[in-house]
Amino acid sequence: MSGHSKWNNIKRTKEKSDAQRGKIFTKIGREIAVVVKQGGSDPNVNPSLKNVIQKAKQNNMPNDSIERSIKKAAGELSGVNYEAMTYEGYGAGGSAVIVECLTDNKNRTAGDVRHAFDKHGGSLGSTGCVSYLFKRRGLIVLEKTLDTDVDSVMLDCLDEGADDVVEQDDVLEVYTSPSNFNSVRDGLEQKGYKFLSAEVTLLADNYIELDESKLEQFQKMLDALNDSDDVQNVYHNVSNCEE
Repeated sequence: MSGHSKWNNIKRTKEKSDAQRGKIFTKIGREIAVVVKQGGSDPNVNPSLKNVIQKAKQNNMPNDSIERSIKKAAGELSGVNYEAMTYEGYGAGGSAVIVECLTDNKNRTAGDVRHAFDKHGGSLGSTGCVSYLFKRRGLIVLEKTLDTDVDSVMLDCLDEGADDVVEQDDVLEVYTSPSNFNSVRDGLEQKGYKFLSAEVTLLADNYIELDESKLEQFQKMLDALNDSDDVQNVYHNVSNCEE
């Protein structure tokens, strides 16, 4: 991982998003709408829905809001159809950026994403221009305390099928293949582990650091992208930004 802790970025994002909780709930509601339409409204038979529900709970989304989003997607309440769009491009300093969106208006979303890149020293690229620099991985983050038997936890994770376990200062980052993510997470859950975070994400093969001026420019671009309700996830290879 080139010394880069994904959890540090997740933690900073969660801390920063407390004041933007309504926006986070809107984004998660869209995710629920898409996965319910794809696989049904029962999380016991729709693992993608189970994953999004867990994400919603990790972000303190109320249960009634979760249920309402599921009912909308299942057709019990009026809802909107969303389409998945992915954009790739370059940020300040030649950084690599992938933006995943869910939208009911492709023209609006494309314009908003392009504007965020152009205004802050970036440029949109063609499909595939930076995606080869990233791999999709499952990531489960476990808290590490003074009482944690790291060797025992690592063995449990590997026994469940994890690819790797990386020890950081205050957490253990458990990496899986996307196909093994659900089974590893469920197996660790059954063994009593509690997660700080559990998701399938895109991770860069290598990370870069930006100088102060480029970093400020890059951060403004990320803020502009994350400000859009259409943008679900932004992935990049900058190690020293606050996401």
